[in-house]
Amino acid sequence: MNPKHLLAAFLLVLGPTGAGAESPRPPEASYETRTKHDRDGIGKFYLGREIAKVMGHQAAGWLERPTRQQEERTDLLLQALELKPGMVVADIGAGSGYFSWRMAQKVGPTGKVYAEDIQQEMLDLLAAQMKKHQVAAIVEPLLGTVQDPKLPPDSTDLILLVDVYHELDFPFEMTRNMIKGLKPGGRLVLVEYRGEDPAVPIKLLHKMTAAQVKKEMALHPLTFDRVIDVLPQQHILIFRKTVAK
Repeated sequence: MNPKHLLAAFLLVLGPTGAGAESPRPPEASYETRTKHDRDGIGKFYLGREIAKVMGHQAAGWLERPTRQQEERTDLLLQALELKPGMVVADIGAGSGYFSWRMAQKVGPTGKVYAEDIQQEMLDLLAAQMKKHQVAAIVEPLLGTVQDPKLPPDSTDLILLVDVYHELDFPFEMTRNMIKGLKPGGRLVLVEYRGEDPAVPIKLLHKMTAAQVKKEMALHPLTFDRVIDVLPQQHILIFRKTVAK
């Protein structure tokens, strides 16, 4: 056989499990589809949790509502992130950019903010907001997919998801790809409405318990750092990218 044909045949047999290929999703991270499900969910379940429907760009006005800072104490959240000038951070599911421009002001002109969303309409709104707040040079919009935020490898000090993780269609794949974008020791920060508290006036599928978040993050090379409970209705859960020894 021609050596080139022999090599091609070998690669075909080797397939996706060959050198350099990504390891498959572990069995415990499987997805289940059910016909009977919550009206606010997509009928897809992951580790016992139904994934919530994504908020469309048509509802972007809710993200920019004047009462948001007081209701959610977004100022306290930004303080808890401990952002410093020169840091590279990512706002995943950035929407209209509510947090993107505020983070840009913290990291300054020597820093960078990757503002990711899967809806181009959201990124269009975001671009206008960045221009309005004069941080367009600091913020780079990224059009991601439901499985990959398209972050440059090992590029970010911190990744922030505010009320986003529970809507991810592919939470395992998305988290795996977010981690690839983190520098070793970098922080993955999930902000979610407290599922433990029935008094929090948010639909059930749009809340998560700290235990559920930890359970899902345990499948990844992450080290749990801490939970910060300074917000009126949300957890701030911080994980760090495990440093290989």
